[in-house]
Amino acid sequence: MNSLIYYLTVPFLYAVSLLPLRFLYLLSDLLYLLVYRLYAYRKKVVLQNLRNSFPDKPADEIDRICRGFYHHLCDLIFETIKLLTISRSTVEKHIQCEDSSLLERYLEEKQSVILVLGHLGNWEMVGAFSNLRPVPTVYGIYHPLENKHFDRLFIKMRTRLGSGVYPMKQAYKGMLKNRNLVTATGFIADQTPGPGNAHWMTFMNQDTAVFRGTEVIARKFDYPVIYVAAIREKRGLYNIQLELLTEHPKSLAEGELTEMHTKRLEQDIIKYPETWLWSHRRWKHKRPANKRQATPDT
Repeated sequence: MNSLIYYLTVPFLYAVSLLPLRFLYLLSDLLYLLVYRLYAYRKKVVLQNLRNSFPDKPADEIDRICRGFYHHLCDLIFETIKLLTISRSTVEKHIQCEDSSLLERYLEEKQSVILVLGHLGNWEMVGAFSNLRPVPTVYGIYHPLENKHFDRLFIKMRTRLGSGVYPMKQAYKGMLKNRNLVTATGFIADQTPGPGNAHWMTFMNQDTAVFRGTEVIARKFDYPVIYVAAIREKRGLYNIQLELLTEHPKSLAEGELTEMHTKRLEQDIIKYPETWLWSHRRWKHKRPANKRQATPDT
């Protein structure tokens, strides 16, 4: 059945990907009517996340952000499909980077780096654009799909312009194997981890479990860590922004790097709220008793 679904779906996806982006955005507007107006995909989750994250915002502003998120989500779906056949010239036209000198410097110094980002803007575009610049070879970390056919399709989509990928559970081994190469390994660090082994902190006004993996691997390799965001300037135009968080993760206290990149992402979410992935059940876990914050003696 999985094979049948794949072979029926793939020709349609490739046909859609060949359309110019301006037509894809028309399809996105139609999809918005289905996803938001008719189906209301995870609308309760989105609204609850927004209300908890922005408790001081009035209801009409929460609704405005919610509608903007669903418009962006539908755009994101078609922009991702476009990556199946997108040309280098189209990437250059729709994705900008005001200053890539930070990555260029590390390439000249033959120094590998770690990129940390969240589900903000269009994170899939980061790898596509980076390989058009003289920067370290970008490797993305991904969660393999259960359907092996679609898994291979997504790997092809993410690597066709020159990026590499590591399956999530093999990221450390892959980085170790490529230690003699100059690479930039991208960690998407804003998904929900298991509560027991997470770093707990306040994020978007809520007690939040954060993956420790980015920090753990960064400390092992002691690579410079760079925050990356693909900011949507307008429909169809993204600006990739880079910010050095630390040159030497080993010099930081335990948990400090995790706090740094999470708080940096929070700044961008507050500034560009419509473009974060609010449909994710980000706060489904509660802090375990053994992770409770100590209260000062009175």
